[in-house]
Amino acid sequence: MAIVFEVIRQSRECAARIGRLSTPHGEVETPVFMPVGTQATVKTATPEELAEMGAGIILGNTYHLYLRPGPEIIARAGGLHKFMNWPRPILTDSGGYQIFSLAELRRLSEEGVEFKSHLDGSRHFLTPELVVKIQGELGSDIAMVLDECPPYPAEPGYIAASMARTTRWAARSLEALAAARSEQALFGIIQGGVYRHLREQHAREIAELGFPGLAIGGLSVGEPKETMYQVLDWVVPCLPPEKPRYLMGVGAPEDIFAAVARGVDMFDCVLPTRLARHGTVLTGRGRLTVRNAAYAADFSPLDEECGCYVCRNYTRAYIRHLLHAGEILGLRLTTWHNLHYMLDLMRKIRESIAAGTFIALWQEFQANYLQQRIDEPSCRT
Repeated sequence: MAIVFEVIRQSRECAARIGRLSTPHGEVETPVFMPVGTQATVKTATPEELAEMGAGIILGNTYHLYLRPGPEIIARAGGLHKFMNWPRPILTDSGGYQIFSLAELRRLSEEGVEFKSHLDGSRHFLTPELVVKIQGELGSDIAMVLDECPPYPAEPGYIAASMARTTRWAARSLEALAAARSEQALFGIIQGGVYRHLREQHAREIAELGFPGLAIGGLSVGEPKETMYQVLDWVVPCLPPEKPRYLMGVGAPEDIFAAVARGVDMFDCVLPTRLARHGTVLTGRGRLTVRNAAYAADFSPLDEECGCYVCRNYTRAYIRHLLHAGEILGLRLTTWHNLHYMLDLMRKIRESIAAGTFIALWQEFQANYLQQRIDEPSCRT
């Protein structure tokens, strides 16, 4: 098989667990956060810097790479790993979320989805089979099936029809992978909106198809956080414990704690890089908007408890100055810090599960980080 997953340690406190995901490009310890490299790059960061921060796997976006530079170019380069000089594992999403977010630019049918490029208005038609082929050309370690990500809110009748089509597309995707004799791992995606009977039904349907990994989609699309947690309470127990569980597009630290406690293994989100571009950084005491005037003469690090390269070498005042001056270095420094924060948080979570102290770590996080809250940009690309 293209990947092998094994559960190394199961928490006695909750459903949290430590796993090892083996891929053709190396092993990944879970729970894991995957930085998002939408355009074959994690914004402002080099692959070497990502490795230094401790990133074990990154995510590429099929929709954007299909449109530019095109899968043929990437295949000629030797695949996405060589194209971007990233030797470690890569997961590519199907592009489904991006396509279906273009409501006024796409048309859905049983065969697939027709859409207009947001770049030049050109028309394209993607089928489940073509999406598998494209990701094969990209050469990622893990690919995702084409699915429909319904809007929130939506009526149960619409959700039921949508998820039934997603199941049919998933079966077609597996057939396409088998016909191509590809060794790429393909994950199925579970939909069902915020309706328990539909979520549980779809979890069982997708699990029965035999995918090596299962993703939970259709969350972080506008629903309340407590609703998202409730959906996880319904879905995760329906999933086979021997396979990795991937919560798509979710990466706020408080959500990661809640999902890990429910048995989720993999996460991705643009949150750390998007917050960084808005001048906001993640700290042990909450989110801090370093662009604010209050930090103009603050010569302390972004986070006094952080040991990242940025906090060891630069001050809030200097980084604020760079951001207001429009200097690219300011964005690089805030991004570096936020990515380090997320990757280090996952390390601490794994260590706490191993030590039997996950709940204590979660409680400490809630007491400190959640004291300060700000409006955050969408976690989605």
